[in-house]
Amino acid sequence: MTQKEIKTKISKGDFGSLANIGKGRKVVDPAELAKIISFFPIDTAIKAFVALPEPSQPKTFAYLSKELQKQIIRSISKEKASVILNDLASDERFEFYSSLKGGEHSSFLKYLTEQHRNETFNFLGYPEKSVARFINTDFAAIEIQMTIAEATELLRNTHQDSETLNVVYVVDKDGKLIDDIPLRRLVLNDPGKKIEEILDGFYVALQINESREDAVAKFKEYDRVALPVVNSDNVLIGVVTVDDVLDIAEQQDTKAIQKFGGLESLDFPYVHTSFFALVKKRAGWLVILFLGEMLTATAMGYFDAEISKAIVLALFIPLIISSGGNSGSQAATLIIRAMALKELTIKDWWYVMRREFFSGLTLGVILGSIGFIRITLWQNLHWFNYTEHYILVASTIFFSLIGIVIWGTLSGSMIPIVLKKFGVDPAASSAPFVATLVDVTGLVIYFSIAAIILKGTLL
Repeated sequence: MTQKEIKTKISKGDFGSLANIGKGRKVVDPAELAKIISFFPIDTAIKAFVALPEPSQPKTFAYLSKELQKQIIRSISKEKASVILNDLASDERFEFYSSLKGGEHSSFLKYLTEQHRNETFNFLGYPEKSVARFINTDFAAIEIQMTIAEATELLRNTHQDSETLNVVYVVDKDGKLIDDIPLRRLVLNDPGKKIEEILDGFYVALQINESREDAVAKFKEYDRVALPVVNSDNVLIGVVTVDDVLDIAEQQDTKAIQKFGGLESLDFPYVHTSFFALVKKRAGWLVILFLGEMLTATAMGYFDAEISKAIVLALFIPLIISSGGNSGSQAATLIIRAMALKELTIKDWWYVMRREFFSGLTLGVILGSIGFIRITLWQNLHWFNYTEHYILVASTIFFSLIGIVIWGTLSGSMIPIVLKKFGVDPAASSAPFVATLVDVTGLVIYFSIAAIILKGTLL
């Protein structure tokens, strides 16, 4: 079929014959075909495009004007629109979506597969962990000048039952968000009322570039089942539902717990992770922690002379090490969780340091007192002989525990803040990591205090 024949048939409304385009020896170039279709009024052009063989449609679509492309997508079924947009070459698809404005993004993004949607988001410059990556473009929007009856009729004719219909969004003629209305408010008010009469003037929205963490925080703060997503011009792009946010929160918490336990976060659930992948995820941190603990042996070797002179000091090494590690792990857990819940920020470091110093001092005094009482009690009941200088030994344990617990709480609380400052996930300051650090430094504190208190007696 020649170009002239195609033009004649479209002019006469003989769209059925266009299904034969592409058959036979002579093939019409898609660019030429698009030029012919674009010659006619929009209604005729749309009918001609729809009549084309399906394999020819995406190729021809790419050469049409952006306005005609939009009109075609709006006029055909969702299934056909999805096929056309997903079959476009990536550069042609990006060009089409970059031409969209405001609310048009949400209207057309729903046709893309997840892979193509993510590729388009990348092209449009939305960060990988922004809310743009999990917005739902199937939402209900009505205009402010409508009556409740008109809005209800529009929803009935254009929407199916879905989780996003719990809330209806009010927009102006440019698609900018004005307010949100719970569906029950539409049902319970007089159908003759204007939409603007039932607005309360308050809504909460997410910016499309906001992070997933921000989305989780807003859902917790405002107790909503869905939140609208807007761009920098306040144009409604889509919505985020609470079930999506719960999935994200679960993933974040799982990764944080795994990191805090001293291993790399798993890419898949535990039961679906292969044996060798599981070993690989755990081995790295274990090797690092093992090398760190080797410094403990180095520290003990440095104080070998003191240990050989006062064997009694060696009895309390496990007690000293565990107390410091436990207090550090406690502090790290509290601070990491507080930062995750936005209760603390990097700017609060001095407040945290002061608070943890006095907490460590108090806890150290409690543990040190228990250690002091235990040594004196065992000595006086003749259950164990700590030498005639047992009061000095008990004092060494008392002051050592105070120093080590203070150091443990300060280390455990400050390390997450420092990591956050340098853009590292605070959960990486795992409990084993903090414990290993405090183990090594705790021995130095212990033997240094012992050298001062026991000098001239046991040492």
